[in-house]
Amino acid sequence: MEAGWRAVACTHLEAPVSHYREGAVCLQTGSGFFRKDSRPSRDLSVLLAAHQASEAQRPLRWLDLMAGCGIRGLRWGLEACPESRPDLELWLNDADPDRSSLLESNLQRLQGVRGVSLTTTNWAAERLLRQAYLDQIFFDLIDLDAFGCPNALLQSALAVLRFDGLLVLASTDGRSPTGHDRRAAVRHFGAAARAHPASWELALRLQLAVLAREAWQLGRGLEPVASFSEGRTFRLVVRLRQRLAADEESQLGLLARCERCGDQAVQPLLKLSGWRSCRCTDGQGRWAVTGPLWLGPLQMPAVLAQLLKLADPQLDTLSVAGRLLLQRLQRDCGLPVCCWSTAELASRLSLAGPPPLEELVQALLSAGHQACPSAVMTGQLRTDAPMAELLQQCVQHVAGDR
Repeated sequence: MEAGWRAVACTHLEAPVSHYREGAVCLQTGSGFFRKDSRPSRDLSVLLAAHQASEAQRPLRWLDLMAGCGIRGLRWGLEACPESRPDLELWLNDADPDRSSLLESNLQRLQGVRGVSLTTTNWAAERLLRQAYLDQIFFDLIDLDAFGCPNALLQSALAVLRFDGLLVLASTDGRSPTGHDRRAAVRHFGAAARAHPASWELALRLQLAVLAREAWQLGRGLEPVASFSEGRTFRLVVRLRQRLAADEESQLGLLARCERCGDQAVQPLLKLSGWRSCRCTDGQGRWAVTGPLWLGPLQMPAVLAQLLKLADPQLDTLSVAGRLLLQRLQRDCGLPVCCWSTAELASRLSLAGPPPLEELVQALLSAGHQACPSAVMTGQLRTDAPMAELLQQCVQHVAGDR
């Protein structure tokens, strides 16, 4: 085993702790932070691992950087590996030494599982990543489920991620990227963040912009696989590429919105010039600009479809909420960038209520525009239609619905 790492033998936890069942595992969650409601994101992590294992022709190494009670690693080992799997190394780390005995007790079920080797550590995340780089240890999948903003760890994590490897990232920093703490947004993201009806999506795009810049500094490319939020935690899955895609830098840009009329505009940084006038007829409108942020896709629908197919014979792996999440994300790749709240559009028109979302989407598609319901926030429409036409369609469909 490489220097600096310690293989840990599992021992039984003496104090009785309540058990929690999820997927194929039953484990003790202990007294530390644990959210049952985060199961859909864990389901996704397991399916991504299973998809990777089903295609791999060589040994794999997966890292849970902030393992907590060990639920992700345990599910990886028990649910994500087919019988024909290559050898698998599971690395589970948690910086809190008080959780070591709980972690080791939960992981006992992996002892003797064919082809699976297990290493646990109690290191600070930054130390583990830097030591892995010094020892030239690379991972095919890294799950970084962070408290607060994870940006200080991103370059170290990407530096030990294999080409075509996956980074599963979580952030609980909700204030700064949604425009509620603009100074913190400058510190954490190097960006302006302004309040916006599609605030969750802009938070995800700001996070993707940081990830892309970190990957580009390493000479690597980046592909978003999945992006979503429930408002408290922002979650991303990205794939690291050996090289940048053609014109990948054009995916970084700015989004502007006028608070008075609600109009929106987007510009890539590579083609940045003066902003057009908004819809304010008196010339008093003023753009509020967010960015730099990611202007490219948020999801890879083809990969999400493969995950859903992979889950069909594994009845325990994908919860009902997890399946609904994947189906929703699959239907919205994240383009065009501009999202519109139907409730806000109705309010600006003084309508009795928002227009039926699906009818509005179909009308815009029939008019030759791109349009779909947003998978990131409910009640929102993604389209490239000009705002004037969007408002006109809202009036027609609310009137026609009466």
